Amino acid sequence: MKTGKEFIKTIFFVELIKGMAFTLKTLLFTPPVTRRYPNKVKVPAQPGFRGLHALAKNEEGKMKCVGCGLCGAYCPSKCIYIYTSEGEDHTKVVDRYEIETPRCIYCGFCVEACPFGAITLSEHYEYSTYSRDSLYMTKDKLLENWDKYFAGEKGKRYFRDFWRPKTTDFKGYEGQAMFKGNKNEK
Repeated sequence: MKTGKEFIKTIFFVELIKGMAFTLKTLLFTPPVTRRYPNKVKVPAQPGFRGLHALAKNEEGKMKCVGCGLCGAYCPSKCIYIYTSEGEDHTKVVDRYEIETPRCIYCGFCVEACPFGAITLSEHYEYSTYSRDSLYMTKDKLLENWDKYFAGEKGKRYFRDFWRPKTTDFKGYEGQAMFKGNKNEK
């Protein structure tokens, strides 16, 4: 059973009137908090943000990707296409590496799957366009993205700080059962 006070509050919609008064007060006497993006305020991306893709280069300036295809296999949206051929010295050569960014869900599985650290997701997020063709990333565009967004120490820091697990994370502790070699070894 409701008490007298609760009954009166229910009949006269006291809570509803309080809510409406608060809304009216906020609309009339509180200034809006609108950011005028991109004209006046640029919103910086946070470190580790998963944005535009890039193919990593090693210290010599060569592409790290060996064409193993793990990134494409792990991709849940199947937006990564890798075309390889056999080189003169019987090594795999990456002929084409393509990513359909409109299909990508930016989960980062491709970065985690790559054993060579060859693919990255940059902090760049402003790449809207009116044509779908410019969102289709080819090998050359992906390598250019590395030069634009990961020049110098930034590329090394990206893998060091934002992607786990690493081999240093797998340590044994005293008393923990560990495998030491093959049982057949003597």
